[in-house]
Amino acid sequence: MTPASRLAALRAELATLGVDGFLVPRSDEYLGEYVPPSGERLAWLTGFTGSAGLAVVLADRAAVFTDGRYTTQVAQQTDPALWERRHLTEEPPAEWLKQHAAGRRIGYDPWLHSEAALKRLEAPGVTLVPLPENPLDAIWQDRPAPPAAPALPHPIDYAGKPAATKRAEAAALLREAGEDAAVLADAHSLAWLLNIRGGDLAHTPLALGFTLLRADGSAEVYLDPGKVPPETRAHLGNDVVVRPRAELAAALRGLAGKRVRLDPEATPAWFAATLREAGAEVVPGEDPCRLPRACKNPVEQEGARAAHRRDAVALARFLAWFAAEAPQGGQTEISAADRLLAFRQEVPLFQAESFPAISGAGEDGAIIHYRATPGSDRPIRRDECYLIDSGGQYRDGTTDVTRTLWTGPGAPPALLRERYTRVLRGHLALSVLRFPKGVAGPHLDAIARQPLWQAGLDYDHGTGHGVGSFLSVHEGPVAFSRAAKPVPIAPGMILSNEPGYYLPGQYGIRIENLLLTREAAAQPDQVKPFLEFETLTLAPYDRHLIDPAMLTVAERAWVDAYHARVLAEVAPGCDAATATWLRGACAPL
Repeated sequence: MTPASRLAALRAELATLGVDGFLVPRSDEYLGEYVPPSGERLAWLTGFTGSAGLAVVLADRAAVFTDGRYTTQVAQQTDPALWERRHLTEEPPAEWLKQHAAGRRIGYDPWLHSEAALKRLEAPGVTLVPLPENPLDAIWQDRPAPPAAPALPHPIDYAGKPAATKRAEAAALLREAGEDAAVLADAHSLAWLLNIRGGDLAHTPLALGFTLLRADGSAEVYLDPGKVPPETRAHLGNDVVVRPRAELAAALRGLAGKRVRLDPEATPAWFAATLREAGAEVVPGEDPCRLPRACKNPVEQEGARAAHRRDAVALARFLAWFAAEAPQGGQTEISAADRLLAFRQEVPLFQAESFPAISGAGEDGAIIHYRATPGSDRPIRRDECYLIDSGGQYRDGTTDVTRTLWTGPGAPPALLRERYTRVLRGHLALSVLRFPKGVAGPHLDAIARQPLWQAGLDYDHGTGHGVGSFLSVHEGPVAFSRAAKPVPIAPGMILSNEPGYYLPGQYGIRIENLLLTREAAAQPDQVKPFLEFETLTLAPYDRHLIDPAMLTVAERAWVDAYHARVLAEVAPGCDAATATWLRGACAPL
């Protein structure tokens, strides 16, 4: 089917259902950022493959909404004759519905939207109608089968805390709140709470399923029992029961008269509707696993350090290889990303990339979440910027790192060095920050932007996101972002530090390290506890792009000390040629 025929078929299906439109989100029923091929409804319908977006289809017009990371990509991947392109925050879907769908009935799949998301889509005169079946699925004739990878134990050597202890602690939170159970619709909570990992997604080690946690600490997991081998059943123990998803509705009906916690942002609306219909009291509240999962325990913290040290060897090998190859030409965006993956695949405990590498040369680097395809892959040319944002999933930790590189052999333009150095200064400002407990991510976002703001520049994405422990590379509830909720940053949280600058049609700059939050040493007369960050990522910045004259004495000293640390910790694991290159790359500015 062509994009036009898919849209026409969906409209015909909607007409038979008696609705005037339909909402197509990027998410599947687990409401996660990443979805398996069987859940890629938005991409199938529109052609847009980004990780955040929403399509609204009416009989006479249709629009696709996405955020600032994807404005260039959505323009490239969708047909303007079929789809209006709109900015998700600057032109919210509710406003578009208000203008174009007043008096109409708009259908939605209650498995694919949280109640909070639906609330944001409400518009005067527009009636949102839950549909019993997804009409898009009825026309997606070659839809892939759902994933069927096994759910496997995540050993205590990596998890750091027994699943039984986690269940007991989460159940205690429910009892303290006077709640009888909690629905955990986030598959990350299933993985963390029960110390299991899976292979249902390409880059995030999840076993996709739902969990019903009881106030007594017992739990029921709803997924295909065929995905749970005997070793995992033994690992789960007698207090955890695995049941097919078909039994989920009956289990919820069995909670009649009970108080059940649901996270309104992370739970499909179907759950609340089913519970209320059964006579249960739905209590809005945060997933009891979300904050504990973000605060890594000591074993997970040490695992993150170890994973980053090993990952750094692969990065150093890649950077040394790139420094030699780029000036000669002959490489492409895909070949460079493939070479980095090959180096990572030789690292102990490597399982997969933590996301598809963003490998953008020249103008492609200005596409914030660009992904090279055989159709878009272009040569990496001499004397241009190349942006590589990538990461690895290791059994003991998850990595995510971005470096912007100059391909040489000529010198970069002065204006490019100036803008790179402004991005670097913002990156350094966050790296060295000390701040009092209680401060949240939105409070710190501006610190990384200040050097760019001084020049009237900015970037259209958050400064950083949380990172899981052999889980999702994007993890809540904390983020360095103006749009994030003001959840206090706490010890053990791992966050990315990735300011950038993007000049459409020319180049992109982004510099990213991962930071581990820790207690800061007390200072004289200090009246409250302070926190600081430990930099986990170990990879040199590109010296060609740094203008040392723009750095303060303290900033220059930090870069020199960081490079000395990179050399000391990474070079011993490298081959002789890479170690030699690393000594030059890490020399004082």
